[in-house]
Amino acid sequence: MRMKKVLSLVLVLSLVALMLVGCGGEKDPNGEDQDPGNVVAEGAVKLGLGVVNSIDKSKDYAPAEGDKAEVLPVGQVDTTMAAVAIDADGKVVDVIIDTQQTKVNFDADLKVTNRDAELKSKKELKDGYGMKAASTIDKEWYEQIEALEQWMVGKTLAEIKGLKTKERDASHKHVPDVPELTSSVTITVEAYLEAVEKAFANAIDVEGAVKLGLGNKASIAKSKDYAPAEGDKAEVLPLAQVDTTIAATAFDADGKVVGTIIDNAQMRVNFDAEGKVTNRDAELKTKKELKDGYGMKAASTIGKEWYEQMAELEKWMVGKTISEITGLKVKERDASHKHVPDVPELTSLVTITVEDYLAVVKEAFDTAR
Repeated sequence: MRMKKVLSLVLVLSLVALMLVGCGGEKDPNGEDQDPGNVVAEGAVKLGLGVVNSIDKSKDYAPAEGDKAEVLPVGQVDTTMAAVAIDADGKVVDVIIDTQQTKVNFDADLKVTNRDAELKSKKELKDGYGMKAASTIDKEWYEQIEALEQWMVGKTLAEIKGLKTKERDASHKHVPDVPELTSSVTITVEAYLEAVEKAFANAIDVEGAVKLGLGNKASIAKSKDYAPAEGDKAEVLPLAQVDTTIAATAFDADGKVVGTIIDNAQMRVNFDAEGKVTNRDAELKTKKELKDGYGMKAASTIGKEWYEQMAELEKWMVGKTISEITGLKVKERDASHKHVPDVPELTSLVTITVEDYLAVVKEAFDTAR
């Protein structure tokens, strides 16, 4: 009887050991641990990226008056992005939503004051975003968006767009009004639903996807200070320019790219000499949405628009690991010290600088799930 108990114990311990070996310890081609039990995007046959932009929260300059404090100008760009993996039945396998809320601050002389700011998305900020303290459900933004993402999984676009909502307040913005979300999501959802809808519309075919990633990077380097006309120099009006580069990328079990969609939201908030926003009604399109309207072709040494060059770079990435992609041989394009591809298969197809595009695909890999 004692021997039977010992044998039973040995058998149980052996099975546990086998389960532990089977559930961990695998490495991807870059030596990173893989968790085959955390394959989220498996079953996806399409990959989509949707981007929605807004400059509505930008502020005009207003001098101090009576009890009212001075209001300094702010160019604020909210770029909402959604990476979506879709199965053969048109249902969401996985979705990642983020927002890059970027502010360009000006002083009373209309000079930019935050050029060196660290620009993180709401998901990257996590608790640093600071919503929890004001939340009626005691949840940060990233926690609420994760709940919304989970709700979308397994649903078609029609079901997602059909989410029942209600007005939150006098802003006429809407929050979910379904039992499974009312206690976990109090953020307004219009931009997130629109971004997912765009992702469905822009979806490309992929094969062998098991992970989905979303990367983004913002810059305000091209924003301009106000400068009055002087001599032969024309007046320079204040400009808040936010360039947000985004990549939705799907990876296979070997960590290779099976599909990537890269876009750039080059958003401008124009101010007049008094610090008032002058383009609140502007149509805000990404470079891919602009297509030939972006206007690169005329100046291109290879006669190709931005979206055409990007399509070639995306195509080159398919089938490669992240180390092969970030290891792309490049050369300096000009005195700006920006780099362009220096490999035979791309030199006649891609003359746009590639640093940011490689970086956001790398971030998509690092954060993939």
